[in-house]
Amino acid sequence: MAAHSNIFPMKKLLTSALAALAATTLAIVALPALQPSSPSTSTPSAAAAPALHTIHIKSTADLREFFRYSPDKDIVISGHRGGMLPGYPENSIEACEKTLSLLPAYFEIDPRFTKDGVLVLMHDATIDRTTTGKGKVSDYTYAELQKFFLKDRQGNVTPYKIPTLEQMLEWGADKTLFQIDDKGVSHQLISDNLKGKWAKYHNILLATYGVEKTKFYNDRNDNVMFTCSISTMKQYEAFRDSGIPWNRIIGFVGKTMNPEQKAVYDLLRAHGVKCMIAIAPGADKIEPDAARIEAYKTEISRGPDIIETDYPSSFADLPRSRAKK
Repeated sequence: MAAHSNIFPMKKLLTSALAALAATTLAIVALPALQPSSPSTSTPSAAAAPALHTIHIKSTADLREFFRYSPDKDIVISGHRGGMLPGYPENSIEACEKTLSLLPAYFEIDPRFTKDGVLVLMHDATIDRTTTGKGKVSDYTYAELQKFFLKDRQGNVTPYKIPTLEQMLEWGADKTLFQIDDKGVSHQLISDNLKGKWAKYHNILLATYGVEKTKFYNDRNDNVMFTCSISTMKQYEAFRDSGIPWNRIIGFVGKTMNPEQKAVYDLLRAHGVKCMIAIAPGADKIEPDAARIEAYKTEISRGPDIIETDYPSSFADLPRSRAKK
Protein backbone atom coordinates (compact mmCIF):
# COMPACT_ATOMS: atom_id res chain seq x y z
CA MET A 1 0.00 0.00 0.00
CA ALA A 2 2.75 2.45 0.83
CA ALA A 3 4.44 1.95 -2.54
CA HIS A 4 1.15 2.17 -4.42
CA SER A 5 0.06 5.32 -2.58
CA ASN A 6 3.19 7.22 -3.79
CA ILE A 7 2.18 6.84 -7.44
CA PHE A 8 -0.56 9.48 -7.26
CA PRO A 9 1.65 12.33 -5.93
CA MET A 10 4.24 11.52 -8.62
CA LYS A 11 1.58 11.54 -11.37
CA LYS A 12 0.28 14.81 -9.99
CA LEU A 13 3.75 16.35 -10.08
CA LEU A 14 4.34 15.10 -13.63
CA THR A 15 1.01 16.47 -14.81
CA SER A 16 1.79 19.86 -13.26
CA ALA A 17 5.23 19.94 -14.91
CA LEU A 18 3.76 19.13 -18.36
CA ALA A 19 1.13 21.81 -17.93
CA ALA A 20 3.79 24.38 -17.01
CA LEU A 21 5.88 23.39 -20.02
CA ALA A 22 2.87 23.73 -22.32
CA ALA A 23 2.07 27.15 -20.92
CA THR A 24 5.67 28.27 -21.43
CA THR A 25 5.63 27.02 -25.02
CA LEU A 26 2.41 28.90 -25.73
CA ALA A 27 3.90 32.05 -24.24
CA ILE A 28 6.95 31.77 -26.48
CA VAL A 29 4.82 31.25 -29.58
CA ALA A 30 2.70 34.24 -28.62
CA LEU A 31 5.69 36.62 -28.39
CA PRO A 32 5.56 39.38 -31.06
CA ALA A 33 8.12 39.27 -33.86
CA LEU A 34 11.27 41.26 -33.12
CA GLN A 35 11.42 44.58 -34.97
CA PRO A 36 14.61 45.89 -36.59
CA SER A 37 16.56 48.21 -34.33
CA SER A 38 16.84 51.85 -35.21
CA PRO A 39 20.21 52.92 -36.67
CA SER A 40 21.25 54.44 -33.35
CA THR A 41 20.80 51.14 -31.47
CA SER A 42 21.66 48.60 -34.14
CA THR A 43 24.90 46.82 -34.91
CA PRO A 44 28.09 48.87 -35.28
CA SER A 45 28.01 48.62 -39.09
CA ALA A 46 24.42 49.88 -39.24
CA ALA A 47 25.15 52.60 -36.71
CA ALA A 48 27.97 53.84 -38.94
CA ALA A 49 25.65 54.32 -41.95
CA PRO A 50 25.71 58.06 -42.68
CA ALA A 51 22.61 60.25 -42.72
CA LEU A 52 22.26 61.74 -46.20
CA HIS A 53 21.45 65.30 -47.26
CA THR A 54 18.82 64.32 -49.80
CA ILE A 55 16.97 66.28 -52.48
CA HIS A 56 13.45 64.93 -52.97
CA ILE A 57 12.09 65.43 -56.48
CA LYS A 58 8.70 63.74 -56.88
CA SER A 59 7.43 65.35 -60.08
CA THR A 60 8.43 67.41 -63.10
CA ALA A 61 6.94 70.41 -61.33
CA ASP A 62 9.31 69.77 -58.39
CA LEU A 63 12.22 69.57 -60.82
CA ARG A 64 11.39 72.89 -62.43
CA GLU A 65 10.84 74.57 -59.09
CA PHE A 66 14.17 73.30 -57.76
CA PHE A 67 16.00 74.94 -60.66
CA ARG A 68 13.90 78.11 -60.78
CA TYR A 69 16.07 81.12 -60.05
CA SER A 70 15.38 83.15 -56.92
CA PRO A 71 17.89 85.46 -55.24
CA ASP A 72 16.99 83.86 -51.90
CA LYS A 73 17.79 80.28 -52.93
CA ASP A 74 21.04 78.71 -51.76
CA ILE A 75 23.91 78.07 -54.14
CA VAL A 76 23.56 74.52 -55.49
CA ILE A 77 26.59 72.24 -55.77
CA SER A 78 26.93 69.71 -58.58
CA GLY A 79 29.46 66.88 -58.56
CA HIS A 80 31.25 66.65 -61.92
CA ARG A 81 31.63 63.00 -62.98
CA GLY A 82 29.70 62.07 -59.86
CA GLY A 83 32.17 63.91 -57.66
CA MET A 84 35.27 62.35 -56.14
CA LEU A 85 37.20 62.10 -52.88
CA PRO A 86 40.24 60.08 -51.79
CA GLY A 87 39.05 56.48 -51.76
CA TYR A 88 35.90 57.31 -53.73
CA PRO A 89 36.23 57.15 -57.53
CA GLU A 90 34.42 59.26 -60.08
CA ASN A 91 31.17 57.98 -61.62
CA SER A 92 30.54 55.66 -58.68
CA ILE A 93 27.49 55.30 -56.46
CA GLU A 94 29.82 55.23 -53.46
CA ALA A 95 31.28 58.68 -54.26
CA CYS A 96 27.79 60.16 -54.69
CA GLU A 97 26.63 58.67 -51.40
CA LYS A 98 29.72 59.91 -49.56
CA THR A 99 29.13 63.41 -50.93
CA LEU A 100 25.50 63.37 -49.79
CA SER A 101 26.66 62.43 -46.31
CA LEU A 102 28.38 65.84 -46.23
CA LEU A 103 26.06 68.22 -48.13
CA PRO A 104 23.14 68.25 -50.57
CA ALA A 105 24.26 68.02 -54.19
CA TYR A 106 23.37 66.65 -57.58
CA PHE A 107 25.65 64.84 -60.01
CA GLU A 108 26.81 64.95 -63.61
CA ILE A 109 27.39 61.39 -64.87
CA ASP A 110 28.77 59.84 -68.06
CA PRO A 111 27.05 56.84 -69.72
CA ARG A 112 28.78 54.65 -72.33
CA PHE A 113 27.80 51.41 -74.02
CA THR A 114 29.50 48.10 -73.31
CA LYS A 115 30.03 45.48 -76.02
CA ASP A 116 26.73 43.84 -75.11
CA GLY A 117 24.74 47.07 -75.05
CA VAL A 118 24.68 47.90 -71.34
CA LEU A 119 24.98 51.56 -70.35
CA VAL A 120 27.70 51.88 -67.72
CA LEU A 121 29.22 54.99 -66.16
CA MET A 122 32.66 55.89 -67.47
CA HIS A 123 33.95 59.34 -68.44
CA ASP A 124 36.72 58.16 -70.79
CA ALA A 125 36.26 55.93 -73.83
CA THR A 126 38.84 53.62 -72.23
CA ILE A 127 39.00 52.15 -68.73
CA ASP A 128 42.77 52.63 -68.32
CA ARG A 129 42.74 55.75 -66.13
CA THR A 130 39.97 54.86 -63.72
CA THR A 131 40.09 51.05 -63.34
CA THR A 132 42.51 48.17 -62.94
CA GLY A 133 41.80 47.15 -66.54
CA LYS A 134 42.86 48.42 -69.95
CA GLY A 135 41.11 48.97 -73.26
CA LYS A 136 37.88 50.47 -74.55
CA VAL A 137 34.62 50.23 -72.66
CA SER A 138 33.01 49.03 -75.89
CA ASP A 139 35.43 46.09 -76.14
CA TYR A 140 34.06 44.49 -72.96
CA THR A 141 30.73 43.00 -71.97
CA TYR A 142 29.25 44.25 -68.72
CA ALA A 143 30.11 40.96 -67.00
CA GLU A 144 33.72 41.22 -68.18
CA LEU A 145 34.00 44.78 -66.81
CA GLN A 146 33.02 43.49 -63.37
CA LYS A 147 36.41 41.79 -63.13
CA PHE A 148 38.01 45.21 -62.65
CA PHE A 149 38.06 47.63 -59.72
CA LEU A 150 37.68 51.40 -59.84
CA LYS A 151 40.56 53.72 -58.93
CA ASP A 152 40.24 57.08 -57.19
CA ARG A 153 41.68 60.33 -58.57
CA GLN A 154 45.04 59.58 -56.90
CA GLY A 155 45.24 56.20 -58.66
CA ASN A 156 44.51 54.11 -55.57
CA VAL A 157 42.58 50.91 -56.19
CA THR A 158 39.22 50.83 -54.38
CA PRO A 159 36.84 47.90 -53.70
CA TYR A 160 34.20 49.48 -55.95
CA LYS A 161 33.00 48.28 -59.36
CA ILE A 162 31.77 50.07 -62.50
CA PRO A 163 28.04 50.77 -62.04
CA THR A 164 25.37 50.73 -64.70
CA LEU A 165 23.36 53.85 -65.45
CA GLU A 166 20.25 51.98 -64.30
CA GLN A 167 21.85 51.20 -60.93
CA MET A 168 22.76 54.85 -60.42
CA LEU A 169 19.31 56.13 -61.39
CA GLU A 170 17.58 53.65 -59.10
CA TRP A 171 19.90 54.42 -56.17
CA GLY A 172 19.36 58.17 -56.52
CA ALA A 173 15.62 58.17 -57.24
CA ASP A 174 14.68 59.62 -53.83
CA LYS A 175 18.03 61.17 -52.94
CA THR A 176 19.37 63.49 -55.63
CA LEU A 177 19.33 64.54 -59.30
CA PHE A 178 21.45 63.52 -62.27
CA GLN A 179 22.71 65.43 -65.28
CA ILE A 180 23.39 62.93 -68.06
CA ASP A 181 26.29 64.02 -70.24
CA ASP A 182 26.53 63.26 -73.95
CA LYS A 183 29.05 60.48 -74.53
CA GLY A 184 27.83 59.41 -77.93
CA VAL A 185 24.70 57.56 -76.85
CA SER A 186 21.95 57.93 -79.47
CA HIS A 187 19.69 60.89 -78.80
CA GLN A 188 16.74 58.80 -79.94
CA LEU A 189 17.60 56.06 -77.45
CA ILE A 190 17.81 58.59 -74.62
CA SER A 191 14.49 60.08 -75.70
CA ASP A 192 12.83 56.65 -75.91
CA ASN A 193 14.07 55.72 -72.43
CA LEU A 194 12.74 58.98 -71.01
CA LYS A 195 9.33 58.00 -72.36
CA GLY A 196 9.73 54.39 -71.27
CA LYS A 197 11.68 52.87 -68.40
CA TRP A 198 12.99 56.22 -67.12
CA ALA A 199 9.56 57.84 -67.07
CA LYS A 200 9.24 56.94 -63.39
CA TYR A 201 12.17 59.26 -62.58
CA HIS A 202 11.65 63.00 -62.27
CA ASN A 203 15.21 63.94 -61.38
CA ILE A 204 16.97 63.86 -64.77
CA LEU A 205 18.72 66.70 -66.60
CA LEU A 206 20.33 66.43 -70.02
CA ALA A 207 23.53 68.25 -71.00
CA THR A 208 22.40 69.53 -74.40
CA TYR A 209 24.37 72.81 -74.62
CA GLY A 210 23.27 73.98 -78.09
CA VAL A 211 19.85 74.93 -79.45
CA GLU A 212 19.54 72.07 -81.97
CA LYS A 213 20.01 69.22 -79.50
CA THR A 214 17.93 70.98 -76.84
CA LYS A 215 15.09 71.43 -79.32
CA PHE A 216 15.27 67.72 -80.28
CA TYR A 217 14.53 66.67 -76.70
CA ASN A 218 12.17 69.56 -75.96
CA ASP A 219 9.92 68.43 -78.82
CA ARG A 220 9.85 64.82 -77.60
CA ASN A 221 10.23 64.74 -73.82
CA ASP A 222 8.49 66.93 -71.29
CA ASN A 223 9.86 65.30 -68.11
CA VAL A 224 13.46 66.59 -68.16
CA MET A 225 15.39 69.85 -68.05
CA PHE A 226 18.39 70.96 -70.09
CA THR A 227 21.81 72.42 -69.31
CA CYS A 228 22.47 74.88 -72.15
CA SER A 229 25.51 76.98 -73.04
CA ILE A 230 24.40 80.62 -72.71
CA SER A 231 27.36 82.80 -71.85
CA THR A 232 27.05 85.44 -74.58
CA MET A 233 24.29 87.68 -75.86
CA LYS A 234 24.34 85.82 -79.19
CA GLN A 235 23.70 82.51 -77.44
CA TYR A 236 21.00 84.10 -75.32
CA GLU A 237 19.23 85.42 -78.41
CA ALA A 238 19.43 82.01 -80.11
CA PHE A 239 17.64 80.36 -77.21
CA ARG A 240 15.21 83.25 -76.87
CA ASP A 241 14.18 82.78 -80.49
CA SER A 242 14.07 78.97 -80.35
CA GLY A 243 10.70 78.63 -78.66
CA ILE A 244 12.16 76.38 -75.94
CA PRO A 245 10.50 77.35 -72.65
CA TRP A 246 12.81 79.09 -70.22
CA ASN A 247 11.49 76.98 -67.33
CA ARG A 248 13.22 73.96 -68.88
CA ILE A 249 16.66 75.58 -69.07
CA ILE A 250 19.71 75.88 -66.81
CA GLY A 251 22.20 78.42 -68.17
CA PHE A 252 25.77 77.15 -68.31
CA VAL A 253 27.78 80.37 -68.42
CA GLY A 254 31.40 79.13 -68.33
CA LYS A 255 34.04 78.46 -65.68
CA THR A 256 33.42 81.70 -63.78
CA MET A 257 30.94 84.57 -63.60
CA ASN A 258 32.34 87.17 -65.99
CA PRO A 259 31.40 90.76 -65.04
CA GLU A 260 31.42 91.66 -68.74
CA GLN A 261 28.49 89.28 -69.32
CA LYS A 262 26.32 90.59 -66.47
CA ALA A 263 23.63 91.70 -68.91
CA VAL A 264 23.25 88.07 -70.08
CA TYR A 265 23.01 86.82 -66.50
CA ASP A 266 20.38 89.43 -65.66
CA LEU A 267 18.28 88.43 -68.66
CA LEU A 268 18.50 84.73 -67.81
CA ARG A 269 17.52 85.34 -64.19
CA ALA A 270 14.63 87.56 -65.28
CA HIS A 271 13.30 84.44 -67.03
CA GLY A 272 13.81 82.37 -63.85
CA VAL A 273 16.93 80.66 -65.26
CA LYS A 274 19.79 79.80 -62.92
CA CYS A 275 23.39 80.52 -63.94
CA MET A 276 25.78 77.59 -63.59
CA ILE A 277 29.56 77.65 -63.67
CA ALA A 278 31.80 74.59 -64.12
CA ILE A 279 35.12 74.98 -62.31
CA ALA A 280 36.77 71.64 -63.18
CA PRO A 281 39.02 73.37 -65.74
CA GLY A 282 39.61 76.36 -63.45
CA ALA A 283 39.55 76.60 -59.66
CA ASP A 284 39.54 72.80 -59.21
CA LYS A 285 43.07 72.64 -60.63
CA ILE A 286 44.64 75.08 -58.18
CA GLU A 287 47.19 73.68 -55.72
CA PRO A 288 47.77 73.29 -52.82
CA ASP A 289 44.42 72.51 -51.24
CA ALA A 290 44.39 75.66 -49.12
CA ALA A 291 44.77 77.83 -52.22
CA ARG A 292 42.05 75.85 -53.99
CA ILE A 293 39.62 76.49 -51.13
CA GLU A 294 40.38 80.21 -51.32
CA ALA A 295 39.65 80.06 -55.06
CA TYR A 296 36.30 78.45 -54.27
CA LYS A 297 35.47 81.30 -51.91
CA THR A 298 36.27 83.77 -54.69
CA GLU A 299 33.94 81.94 -57.09
CA ILE A 300 31.16 81.94 -54.50
CA SER A 301 31.59 85.70 -54.03
CA ARG A 302 30.98 86.23 -57.77
CA GLY A 303 27.43 85.01 -57.34
CA PRO A 304 26.79 81.85 -59.38
CA ASP A 305 23.58 79.93 -58.72
CA ILE A 306 25.12 76.50 -59.39
CA ILE A 307 28.75 75.40 -59.10
CA GLU A 308 29.81 72.19 -60.84
CA THR A 309 33.03 70.82 -59.36
CA ASP A 310 35.14 67.68 -59.26
CA TYR A 311 35.25 68.04 -55.49
CA PRO A 312 31.75 68.84 -54.16
CA SER A 313 32.69 67.68 -50.64
CA SER A 314 35.09 70.64 -50.40
CA PHE A 315 32.07 72.97 -50.35
CA ALA A 316 30.49 71.36 -47.28
CA ASP A 317 31.85 74.04 -44.93
CA LEU A 318 31.80 76.98 -47.36
CA PRO A 319 29.03 79.62 -47.34
CA ARG A 320 26.25 78.63 -49.75
CA SER A 321 23.20 80.14 -48.05
CA ARG A 322 21.50 83.21 -49.52
CA ALA A 323 18.59 83.32 -47.09
CA LYS A 324 17.84 86.82 -45.94
CA LYS A 325 18.68 87.37 -42.28
